[in-house]
Amino acid sequence: MSELTHFNSAGEAHMVDVGGKSATKRIAVAEGRIHMHPDTLQLVQQGGHKKGDVLGIARIAGIMAAKKTTDLIPLCHPLMLTRVELDLSPQPEHNAVYCRATVETTGQTGVEMEALTAVQIALLTVYDMCKAVDRGMTMDGIRLLEKRGGKSGTWQRRDPE
Repeated sequence: MSELTHFNSAGEAHMVDVGGKSATKRIAVAEGRIHMHPDTLQLVQQGGHKKGDVLGIARIAGIMAAKKTTDLIPLCHPLMLTRVELDLSPQPEHNAVYCRATVETTGQTGVEMEALTAVQIALLTVYDMCKAVDRGMTMDGIRLLEKRGGKSGTWQRRDPE
């Protein structure tokens, strides 16, 4: 197992030095779901929510969150993102909304945290907009699916079947 990189030899937290790394194209993809009552999902799908387009607003919130990751997670490097794409889709068979975020940059460090943050905040926005009718919503399955670029190359989630 690799060592934790955010600690120095004295065990103190520090920002990792990426100055010597090559700038490469970096991509990360993350996903998650928010489960809700079927009537809540129907409101979301029909656009009948009095606060407006739930999925559209959640998409914008996720994009904004990816751009602000460095403000939320203390040791993340500020990155110039070149692409943030969020797909939010209702899954009636699961009484859920599925979120998938793809984040890209060309830089010296990866964008995994930005992709995960985008998913979390998009799903939290769905929760916030729907909590008046369904406080029992739950978020789960928030995870990194893949990352590409950098010295470590490509990593893809391989769940047991």
